[in-house]
Amino acid sequence: MPGEPFTLAVDCGGSGLKASVLDAGGTMHAPRVRIPTPYPLPPTRLVDAVADLAAGLPPAHRATVGMPGMIRHGVVVATPHYVTRSGPRSAVDAGLGAAWAGCDIRAMLEERLGVPTLVLNDAEVHGAGVVSGTGVELVLTLGTGLGSALFDGGTLAPHLEWSHAPVRWGVTYDAYIGQPERARLGDGLWSRRVRRVVDGLRPVVHWDRLYLGGGNARRITPPVLDRLGDDVVVVPNEAGIVGGVRAWSLR
Repeated sequence: MPGEPFTLAVDCGGSGLKASVLDAGGTMHAPRVRIPTPYPLPPTRLVDAVADLAAGLPPAHRATVGMPGMIRHGVVVATPHYVTRSGPRSAVDAGLGAAWAGCDIRAMLEERLGVPTLVLNDAEVHGAGVVSGTGVELVLTLGTGLGSALFDGGTLAPHLEWSHAPVRWGVTYDAYIGQPERARLGDGLWSRRVRRVVDGLRPVVHWDRLYLGGGNARRITPPVLDRLGDDVVVVPNEAGIVGGVRAWSLR
């Protein structure tokens, strides 16, 4: 494949796996494809699912895969959803937990796909698609749970799992503003919770800009959006795919 590199970008979420192939400018060269996240999901099944998605797309020179959890140098330290029996909020399977802990998922994907592969936390890939590269920029993704990524001058900081930190009375950020709570509360009350999270993190991070992405960012109600401040920007969920190209410049 001559010319600039084409990138297979895969966004692995708790409820769906999405993929496309992008050129060097971040333009999709095939419609985005999506399948439900299969459960139970040991590493080998995730690799199979990503390979199946890739088989239906144009060939690429390299691949970027974003997945939930703490990923260091392509190795899974912990992942919240894929260790469960039937998906988010279901019981954790000890065998799956053991299979994922310390799994070199980058090496497994690279061997299966046959191209150089980059594996990051999904919010980090999302952030790569939206940050300006100036100042301190925080990315929060609102979906099945809460994802986060922090950048300083376009450089990715070490990953912090805000989702597992307690926000009140032992309730984690995941449980406080994740999809189950949005569905239970409705957009109005849930949006107020998002505002409380933003207001609480502002003095902790002192960002120059905060980006709110993920599938539920569009659910934030207009009154709450008006009160979040000019330094808070809602970005499209497609950034999780488009960031697959720019993620290579973060290393």
